[in-house]
Amino acid sequence: MSPVTPVIQNLALWLLAQEVSAGKPSEMNMCAAFRVCEKLRQPLSTLAGATGYRSLISRALTLAKKEAPSLGEVQVKEDGSLERTGAIELMDEAAKKGEALLVAQLLGLLVTFIGQALTLGLVRDLWPDAPFEDMNAETEKEL
Repeated sequence: MSPVTPVIQNLALWLLAQEVSAGKPSEMNMCAAFRVCEKLRQPLSTLAGATGYRSLISRALTLAKKEAPSLGEVQVKEDGSLERTGAIELMDEAAKKGEALLVAQLLGLLVTFIGQALTLGLVRDLWPDAPFEDMNAETEKEL
């Protein structure tokens, strides 16, 4: 079973939309997926260590790159943060799809390794308005 379910995909899209709408001018050079991953990096590094988080985000990026070639120039830095090695381009549909896949893969791996309850709790701590009420029945069936 793929760790990325429709529920996880919907959550990833919601998180990206939140980061786009909340983007501060100082963060505008960082795509929404990078901001989502950066917010998750601190608590996950505390939980799994910096090396553990770097392994997790590296795996998520590898899985996402299979479906989204637009992520080809994204790399994981030594501290676990993400960087784009090429020129920053306008966000076309392929890039947006790649962002959604990256976040969805990261969330899917989290569900696989730490479980649904801890993953959703972590997301709720960072995004208190996340729409979990709509997702609870679906996630119980899928996960």
